[in-house]
Amino acid sequence: MEVNATRPNQAVPPVSVTLYYESLCPACRVFITQQLFPTWTMLQDIMAVTLVPYGNAKELPSPNSPFTCQHGEPECRGNLIEACIIHLTRHSSLQIIYCMESAADVLNAAKPCLQLYAPSVSWSSVDSCVNKGLGYRLMHANAVMTRALNPAHTHVPWVTFNGEYSEENEDKAMSSLFNLVCQLYKGVKPPACSGVPVRLDRSFC
Repeated sequence: MEVNATRPNQAVPPVSVTLYYESLCPACRVFITQQLFPTWTMLQDIMAVTLVPYGNAKELPSPNSPFTCQHGEPECRGNLIEACIIHLTRHSSLQIIYCMESAADVLNAAKPCLQLYAPSVSWSSVDSCVNKGLGYRLMHANAVMTRALNPAHTHVPWVTFNGEYSEENEDKAMSSLFNLVCQLYKGVKPPACSGVPVRLDRSFC
């Protein structure tokens, strides 16, 4: 899933931010709701976001339940629902995932969040994706992307910038993703980058 917008300078690529996460991981939920979404809201002209719901899940050789997840079966279903929503809604997906992850009940929030941010996409299309095989194919693709990480991920949230991971950038992202995106953007900084967002403590799953 990529979320992009018109950039001030089309010749300068946006900062590519890829988040590897789990739908019910508390630390992932904090990062999405307190760092990623607020930063994207202010800096969407200079950043492109890709969401990869999978994290510490594992693929199993079973056709009926091909995944096992760190936070149990509800998380597997949450990952599946979010993978389908990301696939079906594209540009609205970050808003929907933020809406879900900021809710008290992530899974039960899926339908109202979809209706709020992508009213043209029917819940039946999401349900069909989840239950008729496409969702598992999307999850397999996320598993392949996650396994291909170099260095391999050791926790989630795991964030790469322009396809690369470093502990230094991770530390900066967990305290102020906003400042890091402003720092990494190679073009003329947008006016918002002159602000000073709040720093937050970090946590992982």
